[in-house]
Amino acid sequence: MRKLKTKKELITRFWARLEKTTYCWVWRGCIHKGTGYGLLYAGQFSGRRKQVLAHRFAYELLVGPIPEGLQIDHLCRNRACVNPEHLEPVTCGENIRRGETGKWEKDRTHCPYGHAYSVANTYTTKGGKRQCRQCKLRRDRVYKAKKKKE
Repeated sequence: MRKLKTKKELITRFWARLEKTTYCWVWRGCIHKGTGYGLLYAGQFSGRRKQVLAHRFAYELLVGPIPEGLQIDHLCRNRACVNPEHLEPVTCGENIRRGETGKWEKDRTHCPYGHAYSVANTYTTKGGKRQCRQCKLRRDRVYKAKKKKE
């Protein structure tokens, strides 16, 4: 088992996996399949593999510590970017507001059953999600019929 890498070794590995383009500094090392964020392997620690997020490592290396309770927001919207000029510490709420979370939902024009999300056919929940009125009525009828049988 390898020991936890020294700070100098990590810094060398970091710069070796970086490609500076005219705008972003693109991480060319390991990329997390689910999130698209760069990962930097930091050796073994307590018998477990230790990985750090490349953009957080870059920020702490080149700017300073990330204030407690804040997240790093990619201003360029490129999750593989580690350019410290494109990284800003923000609250979780601000990061969500700035991001594209839910964008795919807003872009949908029809429900999964093919009903249009028109003004007349769209219901907005208390949580802000859209629902098709026709499908909601159908679900409500099924629910009431099921309750009636009980």
